[in-house]
Amino acid sequence: MSLPAISESEWAVMEALWESAPQTASELTKALRPKMNWAENTVRTLLTRLMEKGALHTNENSAGTRTYLPAVKREACVRAEGESFMQRVFGGAAKPLLVHFAQNSKLTAEEVRELKKILDQSLKS
Repeated sequence: MSLPAISESEWAVMEALWESAPQTASELTKALRPKMNWAENTVRTLLTRLMEKGALHTNENSAGTRTYLPAVKREACVRAEGESFMQRVFGGAAKPLLVHFAQNSKLTAEEVRELKKILDQSLKS
């Protein structure tokens, strides 16, 4: 199954569902309101789009209320987004991407050690 293209707004809805699912549209609106300040109609529109893309499943709870849960794993979506970004911005090459982030991010010494460890491990694989 190919992963759906998820917009920035849809990503916020998916994050809320990856964190806690299933949820109703009202519960999602309440969870997203502090950060996004969206009306419930906006959330429902995004849920509909995500359903059409195959990113969500729905169920009805015992009260007959529709609940939403992810149909795709966060890790798979993050991987696909990362690959898409690397392809679009860096022509698919990992080295310029890594150099860019290493030079333009304020990495702590611990983060640099972690990255070195990961790179060293990739040489052994």
